Amino acid sequence: MINYTATYTDKYQLTMSQVYFLKGQKETRAVFDYFFRKLPFNGGYAIFAGLEDLLSTLDILRFDKNDLGYLKELGYHPDFISYLKGFRFSGNVYSSEEGDLVFPVRPVLQIEANIIEAQIIETLLLNILNFQTLVATKASRMRQASEGRVLIDFGLRRAQGPGGYYASRAAFIGGFDGTSNVRAGRDYGIPVSGTMAHSFIESYDDELSAFFHFAEVQPHDCVLVVDTYDTLKSGLPNAIIVAKKMEEKGLHLNGIRLDSGDLAYLAKESRRRLDNEGLSYVKIAVSNQLDEYIIKSLLEQQAPIDVFGVGTSLVTGHPDAALDGVYKLSMANGKPRIKLSENISKITLPHRKQVFRIIDSDNKFAGADAIAMADEQNVEIMYHPMYPLKSLSLIKYFKEPLLHQVMKSGVRVKNPKTLTEIVQYSQSRMEQLPEEYKRFDNPHIYKVGISKRLQTERDKLIDEFKK
Repeated sequence: MINYTATYTDKYQLTMSQVYFLKGQKETRAVFDYFFRKLPFNGGYAIFAGLEDLLSTLDILRFDKNDLGYLKELGYHPDFISYLKGFRFSGNVYSSEEGDLVFPVRPVLQIEANIIEAQIIETLLLNILNFQTLVATKASRMRQASEGRVLIDFGLRRAQGPGGYYASRAAFIGGFDGTSNVRAGRDYGIPVSGTMAHSFIESYDDELSAFFHFAEVQPHDCVLVVDTYDTLKSGLPNAIIVAKKMEEKGLHLNGIRLDSGDLAYLAKESRRRLDNEGLSYVKIAVSNQLDEYIIKSLLEQQAPIDVFGVGTSLVTGHPDAALDGVYKLSMANGKPRIKLSENISKITLPHRKQVFRIIDSDNKFAGADAIAMADEQNVEIMYHPMYPLKSLSLIKYFKEPLLHQVMKSGVRVKNPKTLTEIVQYSQSRMEQLPEEYKRFDNPHIYKVGISKRLQTERDKLIDEFKK
């Protein structure tokens, strides 16, 4: 995990916090909701990722000596800087489980803390959760397209700076099998994988010598890149020669990698030639600007591909590039708060809240989440947040509460989950999601509604502030 300090924030967070402090409001309790308004990639779901990293960061978040000196240079009040010397996050966090499926408008996570703490952590929270949720969702779409093939994250070199580190973690949550990122492998326990670069082959006077040397040093995990000069006339024949020599020593060539050209045609022809030489065990890996649509197309063409190495589109969340997650105040000083807008979809929901996942008799998601007041135990009818005449009866369904306390008074209430546990949980939730929500084209819209009581409280505040 990156070593964050509390200046990993936007300036206006500190400026607002200074006003709260100097005006005697530092003990004001506040509740903020984290949610997003639009699903990425025109898809039917998103996968929540980044929670464990966020909680681990909140555990240790401090203003260090360099931070405090810099804030002095920026002209912050000495009394405020002195207060920040003892800054610790001492609030409560209520959250969805990491790896769960999440949908627009409904709270994914809630922060309850004094208003300065809640304000200072906003940027960090959005930075971690928005990015990892975006990448985990992109990875999940590739997992859906890959039909069980191996998926490896190759994206570190194309990522936006250190984002590639967290992208590897998020990709694993979303269903990838491994990463080329050694640091992420070390820190998160993700299996690491790698082949060779074209430059390795170019550094030799001939391709065959490069292959032989690589196989001699790397006999148990040998994958040869065969498109440096000519895939079918040079790379593949040389790889077959090496594979035969390895067999004489009781070894096996693990695979070949195709990184350019007509991948479907080259994979088919490579498979045919390898099989004709008795090398049916040699796997075929492909890379080169892959995304879920290209993977889907290659498999629809019956390309015999075993491994997909995905880089740019995965770690940049192409084409969306960002999740529009926001952090909005819903309670302050014991009173519900609301943001109004001429755009009705941007009117926020007041109060502390709970979210219920609606589940049918087959233990499948029924395509609906209901947002209620935090103390509501049951919701029998949910209403459309923007169109109150639209409603859905929930009487016959099981309602699973989704927001659970994960941090109390700045202390985690449970042991951290391992990445493997998060992956297994996410996979189980995907199995509960009906197929029509997983489609790439025109997926079903997952309904999110509000309880009658929450609707009444919201409308009361709208009327109050519009007077």
